[in-house]
Amino acid sequence: MIHKFSKDISKVSIPAEFNNPFRYTPHQLCLMAAEEVRNYINSRSEWSEELMKGKMFGVLVVSTPTGEVGYISAFSGLLAGENRHPFFVPPVYDLLSKDSYFQQEEAEISQINREVEQLKTDTDYLRLLKIYSEKEREIKQYITQYREQIKLHKQERDKKREELTLSQLEQELLIRESQFEKAELKRTSDRGKSELAKIREQIDVYTDKIEALTEERRQRSADLQLWLFRQFRLLNAKGETKDLIEIFSKYGNIFPPAGAGECAAPKMLQYAYQNNLKPIQMAEFWVGASPVGEVRVDGNFYPSCKGKCLSILTHMLQGLKVKEINLEYRNTDAELKVIYEDDYLIAIDKPAGMLSVRGKIGGKSVEEIMQESNPNIKVIHRLDMATSGVLLLAKDIEMYKAMQTLFATREVRKTYIALIEGEPKQSMGEISLPLSADYNNRPMQRVDYENGKEAITEYFVLATYNREGKKITRLSLNPITGRTHQLRVHLAHPKSLGMPIIGDELYGKPASRLMLHAMELVFKHPIKQTVITITANCPF
Repeated sequence: MIHKFSKDISKVSIPAEFNNPFRYTPHQLCLMAAEEVRNYINSRSEWSEELMKGKMFGVLVVSTPTGEVGYISAFSGLLAGENRHPFFVPPVYDLLSKDSYFQQEEAEISQINREVEQLKTDTDYLRLLKIYSEKEREIKQYITQYREQIKLHKQERDKKREELTLSQLEQELLIRESQFEKAELKRTSDRGKSELAKIREQIDVYTDKIEALTEERRQRSADLQLWLFRQFRLLNAKGETKDLIEIFSKYGNIFPPAGAGECAAPKMLQYAYQNNLKPIQMAEFWVGASPVGEVRVDGNFYPSCKGKCLSILTHMLQGLKVKEINLEYRNTDAELKVIYEDDYLIAIDKPAGMLSVRGKIGGKSVEEIMQESNPNIKVIHRLDMATSGVLLLAKDIEMYKAMQTLFATREVRKTYIALIEGEPKQSMGEISLPLSADYNNRPMQRVDYENGKEAITEYFVLATYNREGKKITRLSLNPITGRTHQLRVHLAHPKSLGMPIIGDELYGKPASRLMLHAMELVFKHPIKQTVITITANCPF
């Protein structure tokens, strides 16, 4: 299963540390291995249609006990309906193994599904439901009409009492008439309920079976999923083994998500540990079209997904010397340049690589630094750590709230400058793609037409030129809304421009920095009532 490199690697230096799978630049050996994997899958014409839809592959450079360096490879999930193919490492647990407990139990659960469906579509059951519905409607209609009749008779009786002098006997007859009609209404209602109850008894024979089978299916499915998680017994470099339940309870404190353990990364590490291979470097890359909602570019390398793999790889990498994560464009020592200030507001030209507000990682933020001289200062809006440009802060809580309202009501015009590789078909346009958090790949965002929030961006082409043999376009961007990663996703997503911002390591490829700069803010000052324009010169 271990593959030798087809090219000479004798002059390639072997790194001493394993790369962090959640933030890395692919090593030269990984690039070479990925190229060989692509050549192999391109030779399998029977896979071409499926691969066009998109799939994640991975390569793991390893060394044998004798010091030979090669690589192994894996795919995430299934490929061509199978989880075993000769070129790739096997799954951690084979879900598709014939006659296994999993397959037998799944077959029985599927049989329960069929039985439920048969009961729901049974002709007698459907006939009874129809009879019940018609009878219920008929009874309701009769009772409604009878009530109207009672109401009319009451009005007639009341009129007689008002207009005529009635004898004692006549008054008693009117009372008896009223009592009879009320009693008859109750008898009619009771007869109707009795008739419906008899039909319901026949229906319940079916519904009781359906409910019992449905509950059995639910319980057996839950038990099978739990059993399945226990079968994924994952190793680490220390030789320790934990199943998915143990791993997620320790590192994630949540129940494992469906599909956990079936990604490329855990498959490769498991095979390496089982076969006494030393992991050297790992990388995962996308092949084919981008999945719905996400931004995936054919041939690009991506970090392991956090939703499924963060807890798993935290366990599996124990015992390996893993390279510390270098935060994107980290720049925590840069001097903050004030570009606007009055008694209420202060604006900073935020350098790329500095957080806007306090975070778990990344060193001191702009807000923390500014609060050293004024504890009341608060950042009004945020820029991504990798984005540079105008960052506005309020000097007190009243101004903070007033400016927050202006941003929320879209009364602040924001202009950004971005560089992309390629040339848009149109010189200007509007991008409207709703966004939501990609919980499996935090902090990434995804296009979500069902649950996403409205996100609108206007773009204008400023210039297009050639640089090092590539066409580069300079854009002016006006975000109408202010969603997380809005500009980055809107430019990169295949349903818009399909051109990631240069240096966008989340939705494109790393570079010296993210080529996105917040150039200008324009708004009406809440106190001064004058239009304020704040500009930060673009550094690229």
